[in-house]
Amino acid sequence: MHMRAKVITTIAAGMLAAAGMSAPAAAATTPADREARATTSDVTIANTWVYTWTSANIRSCASTQCSINYSVPADYRLSAICWAPGERVSQHGYSHNKWVLLGSGASWIWGGLLKGSETGNVPNRC
Repeated sequence: MHMRAKVITTIAAGMLAAAGMSAPAAAATTPADREARATTSDVTIANTWVYTWTSANIRSCASTQCSINYSVPADYRLSAICWAPGERVSQHGYSHNKWVLLGSGASWIWGGLLKGSETGNVPNRC
């Protein structure tokens, strides 16, 4: 490998590691390897835009017992990653336990405060 290619590869690996990601593994060689890889790669976490229909508190975990990181007004757009079950909340005539992990990866919003479905139309489960 040429020195420039090695430096670029090293920099790219470092950037992936800093982002909490890893470089793709070598191609699977057995059916079991391919099945294991398919199982782990079928869940694609992609950011989705969600919108509040009312003012909302953005929390540090999927519970009203967790601290409020910040608050947003109605019709506010947020980047969402996935949804997960959390504390059951009953508010504004809705009652469920669906919470949405926001794009920062450190903040949650109860899905009942979002436009659309119980998960604000976020398709991916965490």
